[in-house]
Amino acid sequence: MARAATNRRMLVVTLLAWTIGIVIFFPILWTALTSFKTEAEAVATPPTFLAFDWTLENYTEVQQRSDYFLHFWNSVVISVGSTLLGLLVAVPAAWSMAFVPGKRTRDVLMWMLSTKMLPPVGVLIPIYLLFRDFGLLDSRIGLVIVLTLINLPIIVWMLFTYFREIPGEILEAARMDGAGLRDEILFVLLPMAVPGIASTLLLNIILAWNEAFWTLNLSASQSAPLTAFIASYSSPEGLFYAKLSAASTMAVAPILVLGWFSQKQLVRGLTFGAVK
Repeated sequence: MARAATNRRMLVVTLLAWTIGIVIFFPILWTALTSFKTEAEAVATPPTFLAFDWTLENYTEVQQRSDYFLHFWNSVVISVGSTLLGLLVAVPAAWSMAFVPGKRTRDVLMWMLSTKMLPPVGVLIPIYLLFRDFGLLDSRIGLVIVLTLINLPIIVWMLFTYFREIPGEILEAARMDGAGLRDEILFVLLPMAVPGIASTLLLNIILAWNEAFWTLNLSASQSAPLTAFIASYSSPEGLFYAKLSAASTMAVAPILVLGWFSQKQLVRGLTFGAVK
């Protein structure tokens, strides 16, 4: 009886997991299918799922109209650059909070997290004026800086959580053996936290890749990433759904592939220290 109940429970959980997965993935699948339709078929009522004339015309027109590889390269530079810069700042911050905590450490962490609740539009004008005065508008370095700042609280929080799972006695032993602060972090702490650091890197690359508000408002032609590439297919004349779907598919495909191949590392990092 107990085994039968367990099997039923596992069956229900499996069906529920598949249902949630299909619901989440369906918009992506529908976007990909729409990208192979003509504009007339894309807005047809009732919509067609597979019974339509497949065409690559939208992808051809998208590549002729826009420099996809420039936008792609901008996305790579901005997402990877902001993540590495954030990691460079967050590692010592998370180390000090995890191993040398003060009375206000928890308050500082909560304050950092609270900044994520601020509506971005509330600080758009001052940041725009600062970027204009420092010549950072429509520049990759400007977007790297702003994306580093908006994702830094998440990086610090994640690294702080992972570092707390590492016994402090190991670092004390390293100090007794003559390791300085640099050696302690580089050769003891970071190798032990590789799963957590890897998941932090992957998650923040995804967040930076998908960021639209700041990239649309602080970039133009030279530094525009793939989010601006997608937005360019919304015009005063209306939405071209098939071409917009093609541009969206081309924009999300690289990050989907990265997520697919790194899912084990991501799950391993997110569960780092969960089981003692």
